[in-house]
Amino acid sequence: MSYQAPLRDMRFVLHELFDVAGHCERLGNGLDRELIDGVLEEAAAFTGNEIAPLNRNSDEEGCRLENGKVTTPKGFRAAYQQYVDNGWASMTGPTDFGGQGFPQLVAFAFHEMLMGASLSFRIYSGLTEGAVLALDKHGSDELKRDYLGKMVSGQWTGTMCLTEPQAGTDLALLRTRAEPQADGSYRVTGNKIFISGGEQDFSENIVHLVLARLPDAPAGVKGISLLLVPKFIANADGTPGAKNALSCGAIEHKMGIKGASTCVMNFDGATGWLVGEANQGLACMFTMMNDARFQVGLQGLGIGEAAFQGALRYARERLQSRGLTGAVAPEKAADPIIVHPDVRRMLLTQKTLVEGCRMLAAYTARQLDLEHGAEEPAARKAAGKRAALLIPIVKAFFTDMGQEVASHAVQVYGGHGFIREWGMEQLMRDSRITQLYEGTNGIQALDLIRRKLLGDGGAELNALIDELAAHARDAAAQPALTESARLVEQRLQQWRELAAQVIANSQADAQEIGAASVDFLQYSAYVLLAGFWLQAAATAQQALDAGTGEAAFYQAKLHSADFYLRRVLPRASSHREALLGGADCLMAMAEESFAF
Repeated sequence: MSYQAPLRDMRFVLHELFDVAGHCERLGNGLDRELIDGVLEEAAAFTGNEIAPLNRNSDEEGCRLENGKVTTPKGFRAAYQQYVDNGWASMTGPTDFGGQGFPQLVAFAFHEMLMGASLSFRIYSGLTEGAVLALDKHGSDELKRDYLGKMVSGQWTGTMCLTEPQAGTDLALLRTRAEPQADGSYRVTGNKIFISGGEQDFSENIVHLVLARLPDAPAGVKGISLLLVPKFIANADGTPGAKNALSCGAIEHKMGIKGASTCVMNFDGATGWLVGEANQGLACMFTMMNDARFQVGLQGLGIGEAAFQGALRYARERLQSRGLTGAVAPEKAADPIIVHPDVRRMLLTQKTLVEGCRMLAAYTARQLDLEHGAEEPAARKAAGKRAALLIPIVKAFFTDMGQEVASHAVQVYGGHGFIREWGMEQLMRDSRITQLYEGTNGIQALDLIRRKLLGDGGAELNALIDELAAHARDAAAQPALTESARLVEQRLQQWRELAAQVIANSQADAQEIGAASVDFLQYSAYVLLAGFWLQAAATAQQALDAGTGEAAFYQAKLHSADFYLRRVLPRASSHREALLGGADCLMAMAEESFAF
C-alpha cells in the first residue's frame, strides 16, 4: 500500500482557512508561505518515499528481543538516521537547545504525514518530542545541559513511563519508588509496562521520564514525582557513560503497531534525577500528556487519510457489476465500483471525516501555538483554555474516526480488505490502540465534562459556540450557503442548550457525568466539524466567485460540505437522544444480573 501526502488539502487548510503565514508573522518566527510550502513538499517526499515503504514489512517482521536488546524492523534504523540528519527530529524543539522552533500549525501537517506513512515508525520520535517539552519546562539547568540538546536533535530518544500492571488510568495505584541519595540523585526501583520505544537499536541513548513515589510521599496522585532515568548516564562531555541499572524485560505481542517496540521496563535501583518539584510529578507529566494526546489524535487522522487513499484507489480500479442506471464504462467488462451509491457513501464519509478533522486539528494547533507564543498574557491564557477544551475531543473523536474510516476501507475492498496483502486490515489493527493509550476515549469524554464543562460552568464552550456562530452568520450572507448556514446555526444553538442540560443533570446526579460523557463528546465533535465545513464551503464559494483556476477543487469542497451536513451531521441527533436517556437505565440493573 502506498501513501501520498494530501498536500493540496493541507495547503487549503493552512493558507486559505487559517492564514498560516500571518500566524507565523505574529509569532515572529520568520516563516513565510514559500518556506512553509517548501517544508511541506520535502516532508511529503520523505514520508512517501522513505517511510511509507517500510510500513508493511514492519508489520510482518515486528520487533525482536534477544539478550535484553531489541531489534527493530528492517529499514527503521537507516530511516531514523535520515530523519535526524535531515533535521525533522528537531523541527519543534526549543531553539535554545538546537531546535528549529516550528509552530504546531506547520508541524502538525508533517506529523500527520508520518502517522499516515507508518504509525509504528512515528511512535519513537513522537514520545521524544513530548519528553523534550516536559524537560524543557520543568527540568533543572543541569539536566537540560546534559540531556536536552541530544534529545532535541533526535540523537537520543525519550519515553514516558507511567503505566504499571496494577496502575493504568488510576495512577494513584503506582508502586515504583525512588530513594534519595547523598549526591542528590535517586535510586529508582519498579516495573513499568506498555513503554513505547523503551528499548530499540537506533538511538545511542534513551532517556526515560518515570513516575515514582518518594519515601515520604503522601498517598494518592499528590504523592507522585517525576524522574529522569537514562539508559546511559551522561558523561561531563555529553557522551553516553555508564549503563544504568535498568533493562527491557519483555516486548509485548500486540494486535497492531508491531514495528514499535512496546516494552516491559525493569528499574533495579537505577540512577535518576528529579524533574520539577517533589510530589509534583503528575503536573509535570501533564505538560507531556497534552502534547501526547494531540499527537494521538493526529495518529487517527493520519491512518484515516491512508485508509481513504487506499479505498479510493481500489474503488477506481475494481470492476464489479453495472451502475444502477446503466453501464458507465461500456468498453469494460463491468463498471468501477466507485459508480455505486453505497461505495460513494463510504468514500464520502471517509473524505469528509478526514478533511473535517484536519481543519479541527489545524485550529487546535493554532491554539497550542498562541498559548505559548501570543504577545499578550490574556491572549495566551485564552488560547490555553481553548486548547484544553479541544484536546479531549481531538484525541477521542479523531481516533474513533480513524478506526471507522479504516473499517470503511476494508468494506470497500470487500473480501480483499480482509486479506493482509492489501494493507487495509493492518490500518484497522494499527488504529485500534489509538483509542486506548494516552487515556482511553472514555476517559477523554469524562475529562471533557468533568474538568472542562463543569469546571467553568460551560463558559469556554459557549465562547467557542459564539465564535462558530459568527462564522455561520458571515456564511449566510452568501446566497448559495444560506440554508447550510441556517442548519449549522440551529445545531450550534442546540449544542449550547444541550451543554446546559448536561451541566444541570450532572449537578443533580454525579452518575450523569459518566452516562452522558461519550455521547456528549461525539455530539460536540460532529457539530464542531459542521462549523468548519461551513467555513470551508464559504472559502470555496468565494474562490469560485472570484474566478479561480481550480474550480474542480473548490466545487468538490462544496459537494463535500453538503454531504457532511446532510448525511454525517445527523448522527449528532442520535447522540443527543442517547445522552438525554439518563443514567438510571445504566445503573439500575444489579451487577449479578450481568451473569449468563
